[in-house]
Amino acid sequence: MDAIPVVVKHAGKKYEVEVDPTSNGETFKYQLFSITGVEPERQKILVKGGQLKDEADMSKLGLKPNQTIMMMGTPSGATNALERPKEKIKFLEDMTEAEQAQVEGATPAGLQNLGNTCYMNSTLQTLRSIPELQDELLKYSASSAGPSSQQFSQFGLSALGSSTDLTASLRDLFKQMSLTQTGFPPMMFLNALRTAFPQFAQKAKDGQNYAQQDAEEAWSQIISQLRPKLKLKDGEGEQAKDISFIDKYMSGKFDSVMECDEAAAKDGGEEPVPSEDTFLKLNCHINGETNHLRDGLAAGLKEQIEKRSEALGRDAIYTKTSRISRLPKYLTVHFMRFDWRKTTNKKAKIMKKVTFPQELDAVEYCTDDLKKLLIPVRDKIRDIRKEEVDVERARKRQKRIKSGEETEDSLQGSKEPLQKKKEAKEKKEADAKAPEDTEMKDVEYKTDAQIEEERLAHILAAKKELLELVDQKLAADDGANATGLYELRGIITHQGASADSGHYTSFVKKEGAKDSVTGKRKPEDGKWWWFNDDKVSEVEEDRIETLSGGGQSHSALILLYKAVPLPSIEEEDKKA
Repeated sequence: MDAIPVVVKHAGKKYEVEVDPTSNGETFKYQLFSITGVEPERQKILVKGGQLKDEADMSKLGLKPNQTIMMMGTPSGATNALERPKEKIKFLEDMTEAEQAQVEGATPAGLQNLGNTCYMNSTLQTLRSIPELQDELLKYSASSAGPSSQQFSQFGLSALGSSTDLTASLRDLFKQMSLTQTGFPPMMFLNALRTAFPQFAQKAKDGQNYAQQDAEEAWSQIISQLRPKLKLKDGEGEQAKDISFIDKYMSGKFDSVMECDEAAAKDGGEEPVPSEDTFLKLNCHINGETNHLRDGLAAGLKEQIEKRSEALGRDAIYTKTSRISRLPKYLTVHFMRFDWRKTTNKKAKIMKKVTFPQELDAVEYCTDDLKKLLIPVRDKIRDIRKEEVDVERARKRQKRIKSGEETEDSLQGSKEPLQKKKEAKEKKEADAKAPEDTEMKDVEYKTDAQIEEERLAHILAAKKELLELVDQKLAADDGANATGLYELRGIITHQGASADSGHYTSFVKKEGAKDSVTGKRKPEDGKWWWFNDDKVSEVEEDRIETLSGGGQSHSALILLYKAVPLPSIEEEDKKA
């Protein structure tokens, strides 16, 4: 049957539409939806016999060519009208290598081993996991770089124009890595590193190859080069000042006190000496009593120094005790696993197993003043998390019940004794408050949706209370940690028994995928990328638990923690 041309009048406009007589009313409504943006369920179409129904047979309506049909209804306001895609859809097989590398969730690029350079590769992959660092490097332009250097930079060869500018070399390397998924040769950066620090150009004992180096030394030296070069504006307007990126995001501050261990010095009038120090990493000291990161960090905040005491007139042992007065957004922790052995005249590795958390509470290492600011915020975050877990658990439980996987009785039987006891107590208290003559017909029962809505509203209110607890001066420092809590984002590991040999790799936690509509990150799946030079693979979270040491297998040497952020109330308000 031939299509019938009709005229649809809607909101003062006329649309010419061809009706397929073999279709039904629902199909016709979707035709009009594509033209007017009014959803089918909101359309009211007047035809012979009344309002058009979805199941209506269009061939039986007696439509005539150029007949006018009235339509009423307005769009819901949602952005689900059919539109032509703003960008042409590309299939993976049609993309260039650079385009494939930038697809959401694509496997990141590895780094080729150029001869015992695994120490550098693992360091670079972990540093690359800091998005703020990548963004700031893109803005970097060396003042001494001439036209030739800028011309080479687009090919990742700016080191040819300025071989000593390690910062520019790092910028170019990260650019190149973002455009490929294969193992990239970091030759230019390696040359810049060896030019700036000749120790990394040492030859092995055989005189043929380059010697293995310490990843922690590479990390520290790269950071030392970035610190004076990578500057940004901190503050607004006339109050803005230049500050090092490293100082803002990766350095913390100590309040320290130096005091002689001997009471005689104090009796002789010697006073403790206070000082303020900046740190770029926390050291985890390892001895026979160190079993957990917490033990090693506590030991690292006490340092013994031998120096002359004027009160005693001789050398004496002093203890320097430090407490953190500023926590950076990114906290570096160094396991001091390598120890110089006089008997063998070599660096040996301390094999002891030292566990570490994926969430680090740094409050206990802070000054009393900073503790007062952080403890209320930290405790409130933990309370909110518990409520969010309860809401999610209830949501999953109701989903299982609706799908028939479980029943209320089976769920009751699976509850822990303490949970049952708590619910029984709450029921008893509620019954005690209720009037004895209350009839069942007066009792109002809330739906699961209403209960969840109330819980979510309560969580939103709690998050607003949380933001009010945050010290304003602390909140204004966006390069600092305002919660006292950290989440683990990167790990550099060492395999082997000596710093002069063995193998380095790194692990970087995967970020949640970006929502195509909001642009926000979705919840993470707990998986990690494992960078083993040019080999990159995805590993489960359980793999991280095996990196605590205890032998010659992969053990954590450097941990990179990121501050747990404050909640975004704007996003929560949209959900409510």
